[in-house]
Amino acid sequence: MTKADFVKAIKEKAELATNGQAEAVYKAVFDIVADCLKEGEAVSVFGFGSFKVTERAARQGRNPRTGKKMQIPASKTVKFSPAKKLKEEL
Repeated sequence: MTKADFVKAIKEKAELATNGQAEAVYKAVFDIVADCLKEGEAVSVFGFGSFKVTERAARQGRNPRTGKKMQIPASKTVKFSPAKKLKEEL
């Protein structure tokens, strides 16, 4: 699903008058999720799942082209855990 498809689905589901309104909803939702994650907060959506920031430790890796060992630095990533209801529906 592309962004345009997503915005169209929001417009139809929420019975909004214009695509502009639907795009504003789309942008607002994802901006709020991103802002919460940047602050280190978890975001839970009942019946859908939760997003949280996790930390990956630094580790030893290998360049697949050269086979040379390299150090991969520590980083942060977002983890999504689907809700039980969503898992059952899939």
